[in-house]
Amino acid sequence: MKKKLKIVMISGILIAIGWLSNLLNFDPLIFNTAMVAAAIVAGYQVAISAYNTLKMKVISINLLVTIAAVGAVIIGEYWEAAAVTFLFAFGSYLESRTVGKARDAIRDLMDLAPNLAAVIRDGEEKEIAAEEVEIEEVVIVRPGEKIPVDGTVIKGKSEVNQAAITGESIPVSKETGDEVFSGTINKNGYLEIKTERVGDDTTFGKIIELVEEAQEEKAPTQKLMERFSKYYTPGIILLALISYFISGSVRLSLTLLVIGCPGALVISTPISIVAGIGNGAKNGILIKGGEYLEKSGEIDMVAFDKTGTLSKGEAEVDQIITYNKDKAEVLRLAAAAEFNSEHHLARAIKKKAEKMLETEFNSPINFESQTGKGITAQIDGKEIMIGNSRLFNEQGIEIKPEIEEQKNILEEQGKTVVIVAENKQIIALISIADRPRENAYQIVEKLKQVGIKKVVMLTGDNKKIAESVASELKLDGYKAELLPEDKVKAVEEYQEEGYKVAMVGDGINDTPSLVTADIGIAMGAAGTDAAIDTADITLMADNLNKLPYAIGLSKAANRNIKQNVVFAVLIVFALLAGVLGQKVFLASGMLVHELSVLIVIFNAMRLLRYDIA
Repeated sequence: MKKKLKIVMISGILIAIGWLSNLLNFDPLIFNTAMVAAAIVAGYQVAISAYNTLKMKVISINLLVTIAAVGAVIIGEYWEAAAVTFLFAFGSYLESRTVGKARDAIRDLMDLAPNLAAVIRDGEEKEIAAEEVEIEEVVIVRPGEKIPVDGTVIKGKSEVNQAAITGESIPVSKETGDEVFSGTINKNGYLEIKTERVGDDTTFGKIIELVEEAQEEKAPTQKLMERFSKYYTPGIILLALISYFISGSVRLSLTLLVIGCPGALVISTPISIVAGIGNGAKNGILIKGGEYLEKSGEIDMVAFDKTGTLSKGEAEVDQIITYNKDKAEVLRLAAAAEFNSEHHLARAIKKKAEKMLETEFNSPINFESQTGKGITAQIDGKEIMIGNSRLFNEQGIEIKPEIEEQKNILEEQGKTVVIVAENKQIIALISIADRPRENAYQIVEKLKQVGIKKVVMLTGDNKKIAESVASELKLDGYKAELLPEDKVKAVEEYQEEGYKVAMVGDGINDTPSLVTADIGIAMGAAGTDAAIDTADITLMADNLNKLPYAIGLSKAANRNIKQNVVFAVLIVFALLAGVLGQKVFLASGMLVHELSVLIVIFNAMRLLRYDIA
């Protein structure tokens, strides 16, 4: 950046000296010498770059400018040579500055990376480089300091600003047992943290790596523009040669070379991509590249998983109905059977048992999980089966009419009901409530506002629960009782109907459908490697408000790209017409060309200020 500024200043001073000598009627040799010197200073790096790209058999914009400048000197148009190279160098400097601003969001993010950490070693507190902290080592973080590792709070209580990870500016309360992330800021309390991940392995490290990679990923439009430029630039050289043979005017040919540079066209897409990805990163939205940003802008349908997405996934046992069995015993058997399960319903049962029974549970014998149906396990020599109607029907276990009726009543209230059996005899119904998020309905409305035509839900829950949730949120449709492979088929069916589908899930259980959808979006991905690795877009905060923002930002980026491309094409054709009509000349053509590049950049930078209405 500084080198470019120095080149611009020196060449500018030389041009000023030349014009001053002309005004004072000094020897014309001074004017000519100053202009040639200005052209050399401003054009030297341009010529070197043109030569290097030519060695790789690439005809670049720099080559066109170099030919034009050399040609102008040969025919004695020293002022034109100086003007062309100076304007090109000045435009390159301004371009670097404005592109740098577009990357500020990423640079600011990187500046948040903590450098030092205070650890307890050999009973003493020592300050070391953050990347030198060892796993399971205890790190001390005082008020106002950055948290240098991913880990779990083992002592203390504080408010932590997690904006660098989730994009949420409101601090989150952290105490013993809570997870914290590197790059976040401890606001007002003392914390001791047991280290789980350091350096590049932290969530913050992965975010930086992904965002840097994303900026290098090319969007389809960008690839198209680059292919176009590959043939367009030689075409301009050919046109300049033809115009010379027809008109005999070297000046006309040189002007065609200069104003035919597709600079605005080449930069029209990448600058919008950088700005869009930068805005997303600042707001806790990781977009993995230009391709995904552009594809997201084409989305017209959103399919939600229910649990943990439309609902918080914080299921709680609502009611236990027993049949000839003590309620506490049912809860004990169910919790023990579910000991090894990480399913959200299992967690609800175990949480209820721990609270009511105040006892610990051992791992069951012969634990077996059937995805989308339930589990079986051996507890105290008894076969315990917990699951939905599908599991019991497959096992040939009769569900009596009165039990079925009670189950239906609970499900009509929007609750999930699991059946518990002991030695193939049903002993209880456990209803579990997991209500939609408070703002879920407003989110559906916002999605419609940003251009989504259809919002649906794909869930493994039964039809009654799905119908209840879909009705409450006014969704456009739902599919219930789906296994992971069924969700994939559902997404494919929507795609066959002509929709561009975004699938929103947790990035783990919904991996197949996230991959199948045109865009896979994982939410609440902070600290979850699988979610970050799987999805095309990850929403770091467990906050549905980020979804309309992400899609709205993508659509705004697509509009921005189209505006830039159309504007750049119109400018090129207008300049070509102006040259052929002898209304545009070498210096003025280069000035308009450089202004068009800057207009494209400034237009793209509006994405940095994008905010959903």
